[in-house]
Amino acid sequence: MKVHDLHAAPGSRRPKRRVARGTGGKGGKTAGRGTKGQGARNNIKPGFEGGQLPLTQRLPKLRGFNNPFRVSYRVVNVESLNTIDGDQVDPELLVQVGLARKGSLVKILGDGHVDRPMTVKAHRFSKSAKAAIEGAGGATEDVPLPFKGSRPPARGNALTNR
Repeated sequence: MKVHDLHAAPGSRRPKRRVARGTGGKGGKTAGRGTKGQGARNNIKPGFEGGQLPLTQRLPKLRGFNNPFRVSYRVVNVESLNTIDGDQVDPELLVQVGLARKGSLVKILGDGHVDRPMTVKAHRFSKSAKAAIEGAGGATEDVPLPFKGSRPPARGNALTNR
């Protein structure tokens, strides 16, 4: 037997029914679509959900949500503290060196190791960063946050212009 000898089993393949070709046979007149109504027509909008408010209208028009109370930190790894001369490191020095931006909150992360003892001042420290700095004989000091309480004042027009 060869590939060109293969055929489908008899009766397994039937020709497609050609509807709407006159009243002489099955599928004439309304062509199996019933009488009038939505199912008889061919212009249902994509996304139409049967009268329910469509998903595209239920979702907000503008994407995303900006948390007005978000506290974002400029992260600095302890490995990059080795490039700074001196034994005192604070956010102002990190701005001068280019590791942080002016007015940003600084968080020290523990990626890498410290070569020498130094005193590091920052707004936040990870546990591994504290362990690395203190393991090298240095000290860590928390700089107070520039706002009072557990979160900063709200940012954004909707919350500040009331």
